[in-house]
Amino acid sequence: MQCHYCDRGADITVEKDGVQVGLCEDHFREQLDSLADAEALEDLREQLDIERA
Repeated sequence: MQCHYCDRGADITVEKDGVQVGLCEDHFREQLDSLADAEALEDLREQLDIERA
């Protein structure tokens, strides 16, 4: 699978409701950084049940 944003291979793929999206590491980090500034990240943490060590 290719990255959704560029021609590189996807390092990370996610599927929800039959839709699959892939991201290379660079674009994954960019998206994660943009989420870090948004309230959506806290919602995502709750959905995924992520706790910091």
